[in-house]
Amino acid sequence: MKENIKNFTLDELKEVFISLGEKPFRAEQVFKWIHVENVDCFDEMTNLSLELREKLKERYLLKRFKIIKKLESKDGTKKYLFDLLDGNAIETVLMEYKFGYSICVSSQIGCKMGCKFCASTGIPFIRSLEAGEIVEQILAVQKEEGIKISNIVFMGIGEPLDNYDNVIKAIRIINHPKGLNIGARHISVSTSGLVPNIYRLAEEKIQCTLSVSLHSSNNEKRSEMMPVNKGYPIEVLIKACKDYIKATNRRISFEYALAKDNNDNLEDAKELVKLLKGMLCHVNLIPINPIEKGKYTKSTNDNIIKFRDYLNDNGIVATIRRELGSDIDAACGQLRRQNLEEK
Repeated sequence: MKENIKNFTLDELKEVFISLGEKPFRAEQVFKWIHVENVDCFDEMTNLSLELREKLKERYLLKRFKIIKKLESKDGTKKYLFDLLDGNAIETVLMEYKFGYSICVSSQIGCKMGCKFCASTGIPFIRSLEAGEIVEQILAVQKEEGIKISNIVFMGIGEPLDNYDNVIKAIRIINHPKGLNIGARHISVSTSGLVPNIYRLAEEKIQCTLSVSLHSSNNEKRSEMMPVNKGYPIEVLIKACKDYIKATNRRISFEYALAKDNNDNLEDAKELVKLLKGMLCHVNLIPINPIEKGKYTKSTNDNIIKFRDYLNDNGIVATIRRELGSDIDAACGQLRRQNLEEK
């Protein structure tokens, strides 16, 4: 079975070309064709000999996703449902900000975490994405829109740290100066709280931003919302976060989805201040996206603002995430769920 050539880092590509009896600089040419020129096939790599192009076609795929569905919000957010060419589909979301274009990528087909407020819950987990399939989401959107993406968010379908090796490899490919050249500080990796891999990430010395889905500072509430808390309760998770900050000197972003009459009252805010006091962190408050047959509903705007103000007044930097794409079901998993139901 042919391997997707987009799975290779530049160093790995050099080894491939040496094995083919070619000079290593050919790898740099191909890497540029893939990630800078964003070509559709090997035949477009015109500075390679016809013989070398045939060798590559015999051994490797240049995997290019097909768009099954594309939705555009009135706020400019675009959501793509991509065909992975093996009967599976994933979602990718493009958001436009003043600073440029940001893309939210998926890391798995389905998710094992079972978070009760996420549209991915209830969709069977199929497999983790290869590194090249993660990178291809960026390349496919850039090709479709004719743009340059500046920020990457690993916050689509799947738990990124559950697909650790492929996510790290994808980051190294995305970050390479001879490829997409997206700075590590413009890459954010989200986790529901897989503590062992938070420690692994700290050792990578990659200057990306770690976003931790917290959603409650109370073990009982968090375990109800996020089953992962039963394996890695809050006190274990917070220790890992403090160790991560100490090792990297990087600020952590805590994601906190506010659900009405659940985790959005003053007592919850007080608990959160007590938990995070003194940490190099930021709290990103998220108006929760209600999902079909979901237990949780969005907190009131008044409560969200009061919650933010209490955190800020007590030394915890907190902001409210701008709601994007709500009219096109931009929350992760919603479009894929619809597509499965239509089949």
